Amino acid sequence: MKPRVKIATARTPDGGEMVLYQHGRDFSIQINNQDLMLSRQHESELELARLGCAHLADRKAPRILIGGLGMGYTLRQALDMLSPRAQVVVGELLGAVVEWNREFFGELNGHPLGDERVDLKTGDIVELISRSRSRFDAILLDIDNGPGVMTDSGNRRLYGREGILACRCALRKQGCLAVWSAEPSKKFEQLLMSCSFHVRRFRLSAYKGSKSQSRFVWVASEDKVILPRGGGEPRLSLKTESKGSRRRPRKRR
Repeated sequence: MKPRVKIATARTPDGGEMVLYQHGRDFSIQINNQDLMLSRQHESELELARLGCAHLADRKAPRILIGGLGMGYTLRQALDMLSPRAQVVVGELLGAVVEWNREFFGELNGHPLGDERVDLKTGDIVELISRSRSRFDAILLDIDNGPGVMTDSGNRRLYGREGILACRCALRKQGCLAVWSAEPSKKFEQLLMSCSFHVRRFRLSAYKGSKSQSRFVWVASEDKVILPRGGGEPRLSLKTESKGSRRRPRKRR
């Protein structure tokens, strides 16, 4: 039996230790001894792209943003779905994750960073989104562990009201936001709806064909018609509405 081998380490912005392990052809990344990514558990990362880009099948030159490179599976799926004229901006905070994708993960996902449609940006994803008014047809977020962050406390800004409203402003008309999470979160669903989004919640398998481990993806849009079919439809609570957060149309220039 092949042993698991530590092959690289890096520091997160919070000072935590991020470690890359290899076990045969499989890879895993841990943060402070907790699993963050496993190459064998990537079905929900593929579904993030499938759900978030479903409305773009007939678009000739869509522009999307992927927040969080991970092991490249979401990027690979999006590229396979989108047209040759598409533009895919990838925002990744950690330079080590980019290096590991180039050096180790390319054989897993077909070297998506080498695709000419990809524009890789390193740095704070909230700042990138905030500078992008009405720019994207889809924003796919797989940052940290979802709204329950574990890598960088600064990511809470992304999953708070400031970050969600920034995403809303960065979307084009009939654009959608798709968010991956390791855990369910009714609080986050309420936040999405209070920011004038219609929302669908999808419970997914980490492994293809397995129901033993669940992951979650929310797809949100101001245009309910373009949301993918299926999933659950959360309802805005009376408590949230009473705070004056009823849906209001966004003014567009």
